[in-house]
Amino acid sequence: MNKMKYRGYTARIEFDEVDRIFVGHLAGIRDIVGFHGTTVDELESAFRESVDHYIAVGEEQDRPAQKPYSGRLMLRVPPEIHAAVATAAGIRGKSINQWASEVLGKAASQS
Repeated sequence: MNKMKYRGYTARIEFDEVDRIFVGHLAGIRDIVGFHGTTVDELESAFRESVDHYIAVGEEQDRPAQKPYSGRLMLRVPPEIHAAVATAAGIRGKSINQWASEVLGKAASQS
């Protein structure tokens, strides 16, 4: 999957073979915000315009645009995994939060 980033928002990009256009949608929010373009330059411009418009409309309607993510992540794991995570973090002199953030960040960048 291809993606683009702008003003804290990420969009996932796909190619529509039938219409022969690039199509994008903002990821990580419940609102539906889409855009498209026939070239990469057109797609990038449409993406930026869509994000700017989404934010502006939210301000005009006194309904702030949704933020992609808060930075808070709640996980439920079996107790033995929780213990193993705590041990791995402790061995490295880190909190579970610091350790998990690093591990998840590395895993996400490989996908």
